[in-house]
Amino acid sequence: MNIIELKERPVISGDTKLHKIYLQFGELLKELNKKELSQSSVKTINNEVEELNASLLTEDKLRKLVKQKQTKILKQVEKEFKIVPKNYYRTLWLAVGMSAFGVPIGVVFGLSVGNMGLLGVGLPIGMVIGMAVGAKLDQNALGAGKQLNLEIKY
Repeated sequence: MNIIELKERPVISGDTKLHKIYLQFGELLKELNKKELSQSSVKTINNEVEELNASLLTEDKLRKLVKQKQTKILKQVEKEFKIVPKNYYRTLWLAVGMSAFGVPIGVVFGLSVGNMGLLGVGLPIGMVIGMAVGAKLDQNALGAGKQLNLEIKY
């Protein structure tokens, strides 16, 4: 069983943001078709695509719906099969690094110098640590064949 394709909507070509996200969603579906997915997952994805294809929404509301469907499908595939798009973990770990590593490093630095105004110094350090961890996880996903040849850009 294959994943169905998005229906073409020539009217969206005027809205560049909507056009880009719609094309990206179509590419996501093509990439997922190349992966070994269970029948139940394919049915769920097809239901989401059929709902989108049947939608009569336009412009901002359609863009919001496409983003919702794309996010829902990506979460399902990541949860079930650990299949992720390019730079998924790097983006995820960027924020984790800033909060989990950056803030404590900034607090320690601020306390050691005696100036809590330097708290922000730890944030870029934590960001770099998080990006490094995320890049390593992305590399592992690529090596295991669990990465889609697609980067999600909202």
